Amino acid sequence: MKGAAIFVLTALFICSVAGCSLSGEKSPGKNDRYELVWFDEFNGGGIPDPDKWEFQTGGHGWGNREWQFYLDGVNNAVQIDGKLVITAREENHEGKDYTSARIMTKNTATFTYGKFEARIKLPSGQGIWPAFWMLGENIDSVRWPFCGEIDIMEMIGGQGRENTIHGTAHWADEEGKHTYIGNKITLAEGSFSDDFHVFAVTWGPEKIVWYMDGTPYHEQEISSDGMHAFHKPFYLLVNLAVGGNWPGYPDETTIFPQCLEVDYIRVYALKNGK
Repeated sequence: MKGAAIFVLTALFICSVAGCSLSGEKSPGKNDRYELVWFDEFNGGGIPDPDKWEFQTGGHGWGNREWQFYLDGVNNAVQIDGKLVITAREENHEGKDYTSARIMTKNTATFTYGKFEARIKLPSGQGIWPAFWMLGENIDSVRWPFCGEIDIMEMIGGQGRENTIHGTAHWADEEGKHTYIGNKITLAEGSFSDDFHVFAVTWGPEKIVWYMDGTPYHEQEISSDGMHAFHKPFYLLVNLAVGGNWPGYPDETTIFPQCLEVDYIRVYALKNGK
């Protein structure tokens, strides 16, 4: 146990050197419109709570030609000082030059409609790709994109891009073709690695709306034919990818380790279903 404690403190020190803040803040108070139904404040220690989260591991590219190998230990995902810290490292594992972590609630908690929010401080660097998102629970039986995907927040690292986050919905149209519609929002100044921000969606039978710090910036109607994927249970995911078709790949300017810091994740249902 002593060795494990030393290892966690070492990981914390390395992350601090890389410029990752470790001071969390309390989550906001109750919301008069919504009822809290699931949450994680990350107040424990060690890996994320296994009663809420499970790791996805592997280094097969994850459909995006990513370069990291996702692992399941405290070296890449650990609860510290009331926060979850996911760390991408430049280290070799089974032929991959980078390691990181990806966690999900697929077998622990799923949701249909509600408000989903997280307070997150993002990493930076060319080829760095953090995400807070959702997938349809039936992905194994119907495959992607037929299961649907709601990207609550994605950021692609690189010069001139780290002040912008993206919110997107993916699905298959009536002919089975992958379809996606999204939008983005840009900070007035600074970047998302400077401080924590709250990323959220409200999802109901009629539409999904994306928010950054309470400001709506994208709306997707889902009540029409062909949008049936968005009326079934979804599960949550949080991950930090390295490289991929969209962000591109690390270069000589990319500094490792990089940390994705999550202060809290909360899921609300509309009170009385209205």
